[in-house]
Amino acid sequence: MVRKARMLASAKITCDFLGLEEGNRALLCMPLDFIAGKMMVVRSIERKMELINVEPSSHPLAGMNGQCFDLIAMVPYQVHCSVQVPQEREILMNCKNLIIGGGAVSDELQKELEGFPNAVWSTYGMTETLSHIALRRLNGSGRSEWYTPFENVRIGTDKDGCLWIDAPLIHDGVLQTNDIAELHTDSTTGKSLFKILGRKDNVICSGGIKLQIERIEQALRPYMKVPFCISRRKDEKFGEIAVLLIEGTQENLTEAVNRLEKYSRPKDIVSVSRIPLTGTGKIDRRAAELLATKQ
Repeated sequence: MVRKARMLASAKITCDFLGLEEGNRALLCMPLDFIAGKMMVVRSIERKMELINVEPSSHPLAGMNGQCFDLIAMVPYQVHCSVQVPQEREILMNCKNLIIGGGAVSDELQKELEGFPNAVWSTYGMTETLSHIALRRLNGSGRSEWYTPFENVRIGTDKDGCLWIDAPLIHDGVLQTNDIAELHTDSTTGKSLFKILGRKDNVICSGGIKLQIERIEQALRPYMKVPFCISRRKDEKFGEIAVLLIEGTQENLTEAVNRLEKYSRPKDIVSVSRIPLTGTGKIDRRAAELLATKQ
C-alpha cells in the first residue's frame, strides 16, 4: 500500500525534471499491473497531459504513423523491437522524452539510440520507490554511464556494496536494495552518482570465485545471435557452477564462450525452447535456475 500523495510527489519530480507541461501528450504502453504503468497515469494526472493508451506489446507504436509525443516510457525490449521498424523508429526519434526502465539497456541498443535528436533516458527505480529515483542520459552531449539521483534523494552503499536509498518524499526511512553499486562524485556538481554492477543474489560462488551474472551476460552479448542468459546449478566439486541457457542453437558458440575470462566461462550450456521472462520483460532468474537444474 502506498500513499497517493507520494505517487503525486514522485510524478511531479519526474515531470519537473523533464520539463513536461499541461497539454503535452504521453503514451501508456505498459501494463497497469505494475508500478511503471500506474505512474504514467499519475504523471498525466499531475501535469494534465493527454494520455494515449495502447495495448502493451513488443510493437506498441504499430499503426501510429505521424503521432508525436512528449513522453513515452518503455521497457528495453519494446524499444529494441520498435527501432527495427522505420515508421516506429521515427515516432521514437520525434518524442521529446523517451524513458527506458524495467531492465538494463544493452550496449547495442544504446548505440542505436545515440543519434536520436531528443532526450533518451535510462531510469533506475523499483516498486518501493514508486518508479524511478534516478536517470542517466543515453544520447547527446549529456550522455553518461552514471545515474544521477533526483533532488532530495541520498544514496550510499552498505558493507556488501549494495545501494541504499533515502528518498523521504516517496518512501519512509532508508531503503536497502540488493543491487551492487559503484559510487562516484561528480567533480563539477559534487553530487553522488552511481552505476549498477548487478544484484547481490545474482552472484555465483564457484570454487571460491565470485561470478556476477550480469557481468558475464554483458561480456557475452556482442557475440550472441540468439536470446540467452546465465544461470547457476549446484555442483559437488565447485559448490555452484555457471550455466549458459540459449534459445535453440547457435553456430560458433564455443568460440563466443572462449572470449570470456577463464573463470567466467560457463561450465555447461543448455538449449531451451525459450528464455523465461517476467511480466515486465526481465529475465525470470528463478525459472531460469529451474531449467539449468533440470539438466
